[in-house]
Amino acid sequence: MPEAFIYDHMRTPRGRGKKDGSLHEVPAVRLAAHTLNSLRDRNDIDTKTVDDVILGCVDPVGEAGSDIARAAIFEANYDICVPGMQINRFCASGLDSVNLAAGKIEAGSEDIVIAGGVESMSRVGIGASGGAWPMDPSVAVPSYFMPQGVSADLIATKYGFSRDDVDAYSVESQKRSAKSWADGNFDKSVVAVKDINGLTILDHDEHMRPDTNMQSLASLNASFVMMGEMGGFDYVAIQAHPEVEAVNHVHHAGNSSGIVDGAAGVLMGSKRGGRSLGLKPRAKIHSQHWIRSCLDVDRPD
Repeated sequence: MPEAFIYDHMRTPRGRGKKDGSLHEVPAVRLAAHTLNSLRDRNDIDTKTVDDVILGCVDPVGEAGSDIARAAIFEANYDICVPGMQINRFCASGLDSVNLAAGKIEAGSEDIVIAGGVESMSRVGIGASGGAWPMDPSVAVPSYFMPQGVSADLIATKYGFSRDDVDAYSVESQKRSAKSWADGNFDKSVVAVKDINGLTILDHDEHMRPDTNMQSLASLNASFVMMGEMGGFDYVAIQAHPEVEAVNHVHHAGNSSGIVDGAAGVLMGSKRGGRSLGLKPRAKIHSQHWIRSCLDVDRPD
């Protein structure tokens, strides 16, 4: 069976996903195309050799709608025959695009694939695509639907993570991120986003807070208390997990994942595909695994 290799990877900086974020004026399709262009130019790829482009996108609606991977191919001036696929596995969308690409390569159906993901959360907000799961009671009730923030608080409660635990993890994460940038660890993998005049819009991760400390985080209120208590989702959480007596709300803006704009791409291929491009592999995919998205819920009959 053919093996799947990683030949290169590049991403944009992560812009703050708000109206005042540096990448707010850049549509998602251009962020994705910027990554495709960067991979093509750095590796001198004849785009006719690319068998597929797979991009994860959680809210593929509006300007990010339809098949954004195919649109990004046109925007990046790739060969018009290159196909594109958009997938959605929520927060695992980009990772699963890499898994899917690896599977296609290992199956022998494709030799060169670019996989990754793109979001412009300042322009297409969380939940913009709607859907039956949160909206239709016949789906939401039996599945114990609850918002992601309440779910995170439930996980922390269920497995014994305190407010201090998650705050300390956040502080350490910020320190490591700042050190990695200072040490130049991202110099070859992050490509600055520029405007049509060639002027740099953003060349660093805008969401970092390297001065974060335990004291500053302690001053922030938990973000999902009202949603859990007043919105009734704490009751849903306890109903799904009766061993939990009450949900301890520990997450807030300072220790939650960032709301950001950006895109990333991974150049992948078989040994034959890499040889055709004159590239040496940087890593090999040994296995893939999809995590089951449940916490030992006992479903009602």
